[in-house]
Order: sequence, then C-alpha cells, then structure tokens
Amino acid sequence: MSQKRRTFDASFKLKVVQMIKDQGLTVGQVCRDMKLGDTAVRRWLAQFDAEQLGQAGIGKPLTAEQQRIRQLESENRQLLSDNDLLKKASVFFARELK
Repeated sequence: MSQKRRTFDASFKLKVVQMIKDQGLTVGQVCRDMKLGDTAVRRWLAQFDAEQLGQAGIGKPLTAEQQRIRQLESENRQLLSDNDLLKKASVFFARELK
C-alpha cells in the first residue's frame, strides 16, 4: 500500500518556518514533532529565505506579499499579451481599410 501524499497550505508552511526561525528549534525537532519530511521543511525554509530577499523562490509563495506579487505578475503578463494582440489586430484592420 502506498501512502497518500499530504498537502499543506501556505499558512501552515509559514508557521513551521517561523517555529524554526523565531523559536530556534532545529529542523529535525520540528520534523519529528509534527511528523513532517525533512526535505519538505528544508524546501520551505529555502522558499522563505528567497522571499525575504525579494526573489521569487521555488514553489508556491509562503508570504501574503509574495502571493500578491505573483498574482500581479500573472495579471501583468495577461494584459501585455492582450495589448500585443490588440496592436496586431489594429495593424491588420488598418491594412484592410486602405
């Protein structure tokens, strides 16, 4: 039998990271106490550190600020794409009118 893969929301991950950063607990202690995998917790720490430096990091963002930044970046990409399409359409229709 295989184990079902567990998923954790960003707030839980952030709490785990804060336990390590703020309370001075080791990764091993937190993993044992909360029955978490060492690799996942270390990945969450790396993600948090990257976000604190203003980088995108890996995986889903942990902090609310990074979540908002990713949402805005996605909206920006969509708007740029829409704008590009409208420019191409205007050039096409300008040729048709001549």
